[in-house]
Amino acid sequence: MSGTEESSAEQPLIAHLLELRDRLLKILYGVGLVFLPLMFFAKELYAWLAQPLLSLMPVGTSMIATEVASPFFTPIKLAAMVSLVIAMPWVLYQIWAFVAPGLYKSEKRLVMPLMLSSTILFYCGIAFAYFLVMPTVFHFVIKVAPEGVSVMTDISKYLDFVLGIFIAFGLAFETPVAQVLLVKTGFVTPAKLAQNRQYVVVGVFVIAAVVTPPDVVSQIMLAVPMYLLFELGIIAARIMVPESREVERQQEQS
Repeated sequence: MSGTEESSAEQPLIAHLLELRDRLLKILYGVGLVFLPLMFFAKELYAWLAQPLLSLMPVGTSMIATEVASPFFTPIKLAAMVSLVIAMPWVLYQIWAFVAPGLYKSEKRLVMPLMLSSTILFYCGIAFAYFLVMPTVFHFVIKVAPEGVSVMTDISKYLDFVLGIFIAFGLAFETPVAQVLLVKTGFVTPAKLAQNRQYVVVGVFVIAAVVTPPDVVSQIMLAVPMYLLFELGIIAARIMVPESREVERQQEQS
């Protein structure tokens, strides 16, 4: 290869790297733009996050801070995480704008609805965890606490615990999106997914036992929605990937 050919081959790569840098900077600017005002309401955000536990704690008790700087850094950390969640549509748009030129027309029609639905499902997972799972889990934890033990958790550990629940439920609610992608790539068909329901039931309870706190209540509250979302994913795959029906017919005939 001549020097001119090598130079022309390197130019597209450099252009892609420059565009990737620009997209990443736009993501950082977008998240930062949301973070700046939220930073001034970090304490209020934390009070809102802690409400499911504080409302159940005995009168006269409160949360504690065992580290010197945690009263400052913990709310700031929460504000940063909330900023990322709020800016997620902007983040996904930048990812879409970067990969879209390399996609086929049929792939473009599929990717945009998937990105939109994945964002909505992730928000739904967080809302489900906050409004239903957390009050149930904390009520259970306080009820089973031995007599004479006051539930007074550290604010930093509480945040880590809650973020773990949010991530677990947010990702669990992405199940239909994952199924559509698997069907689109030809890795599996909707009929094959339906045939493996019994394994899925076992699998979702195993996953729930691993990613949730060690109590039966939260495990069931994650496993049941995951299975229902699995069924929804089968329906979504049949609708969004119509060519999978032809694959199923060919498999039945063979």
